[in-house]
Parts: sequence; C-alpha cells; structure tokens
Amino acid sequence: MTDSVSRRLDETVTAVRARGPFSPRIGLVLGSGLGAFADSLEDLVKIPYEELPHLPRSRVVGHAGNLCFGRVGDVPVVCMQGRVHMYEGHPIADVVHGVRVLARLGVGAVLLTNAAGGLEASWAAGDLMLISDHLNLMFQNPLTGPNDDALGTRFPDMTRAYDPGLRDVLREVAGSEGIDLREGVYAGLLGPSYETPAEIRMLRGLGAQAVGMSTVPEVIALRHMRVKVGALSCITNLGAGISAVELDHAEVEQTAKARRADLLRLLSGWVRGAGRIA
Repeated sequence: MTDSVSRRLDETVTAVRARGPFSPRIGLVLGSGLGAFADSLEDLVKIPYEELPHLPRSRVVGHAGNLCFGRVGDVPVVCMQGRVHMYEGHPIADVVHGVRVLARLGVGAVLLTNAAGGLEASWAAGDLMLISDHLNLMFQNPLTGPNDDALGTRFPDMTRAYDPGLRDVLREVAGSEGIDLREGVYAGLLGPSYETPAEIRMLRGLGAQAVGMSTVPEVIALRHMRVKVGALSCITNLGAGISAVELDHAEVEQTAKARRADLLRLLSGWVRGAGRIA
C-alpha cells in the first residue's frame, strides 16, 4: 500500500514536471464555486486533471478540475481548481492525492477553501469563516493502513492542525480589506445528503459552527507531510432546521459567486502574507 502511494505520487509529480519548471511556494484548494481565484493568477498555466496520472476529476458542478500554476505578485502558486469527494465513490487515498502532490511539489503552506453550511442562527449565507479546528465525523482517515515513513510519522500531532500564523494572516488581510471574518469549528461529514435537523442540533452540541463534506482528510494528509495548513469556509447556506428554505446545491454556487470579489482580495492578500512565513 505504501509503495503504491509513493509510486503514484512520483508518477503524478513527474508528469507535472514534464509540463514546466514549476516551483510553487504556496498551494490552494478551491472548493465549490470558488475556482475563480485560479483564473486571476499571473502567468497562468492550466493542466486538466485528466492529463495527469492518478488525479481523478470531480463530477460535481463548480469543480473545474484543473491544476493551475502562476503567481500572486512575486509568490509562485499552485491551485487545485476543484477537488474530488468520498461521496462520489472515490477512495480516501484518491481524495487526498491532490494535496499530497502539492506537498511533493514543494509548497510550504496550503489554504483549503470550501463551501459549508452554517450552524449559527445569527449567521447568513455569504459569511466567510476562518476554520480554527475540525471534527472528523467522516469516520475515515487517509492514514489508515501501513504508514509510509517517507511521507510522515505514524502518529502525527493535530494540536495545531490549522496553523496559528496562517490564521493570523487571514485575520490581518480581512481587517485591512474591510471583510468580516467569522471563526469556528468545521464538522466534516461524508454526504452527499444534507444533514437532518437532528444532526444539525447534534453538531451544534458538539461545538461546530459549520458543516461540510470535504477538507478534513486533506488537512490530515498535509499535516502528516508537515505542510502548514490554513482553511476558509464560505457559508453558502444555513443548516436544516435553521434555514427557512429547502437546501439546494445551486444556492451553494450562487452564494460563492456573490462573494467572488471579496474572496479574490482575501486570497490574494493571504498568499502574499503566507509567502513570507511558509
């Protein structure tokens, strides 16, 4: 199993290197409806996932499926424009393969973004939330099985899964740009069905402020490889029993698009700040 993980990583990275002398310092994973940031990169080069071995393409609307290289100012960047999910039927090793590739390409820090449901009645669709911690309620872990010591230790510490310095950068950029930024705990569930009102009450009781169907496995895989992680949720709807309307994925995309300008400013500023400390 470990040989297979390392072999597949080597094959993907070799295929990327054959396309150009990329040396990214910062990585981003762009979730549902959030892929526009990649299109704003200077000197943009896009490689569709299907042109690289072992990078499956998401079939979910809002996930374009490109590995994007470019710059924000003088900071070289690589973006995953879309991700795959376990609810699509992908094994967890495939779900985290993309972020492991980012780590192998040499990034020192990664910002993970996602669309999430809000669990606080006082919040609203369109709010942005800095993730301070998570609850893994997917009941799967990408590190299950034999450990590959070339990737990381058998028992990685998750006390600071979300890097304090990278969180500070997000706060600073949000403040300077006049962007309101919530903070809270993200609960990762398997999906694809939205949660019931009883499940939303449970999650609130457990201390979560947002819920989604991604991100958590990626954080674990990146911390295993000693890459610093920051994460940001776009609250695209309120959870069942809080929201007065029926939940719909189209609402996710519409809300993310409505925050596009703020997100571009926030992510660009974060990249510049993270580039100084990664």
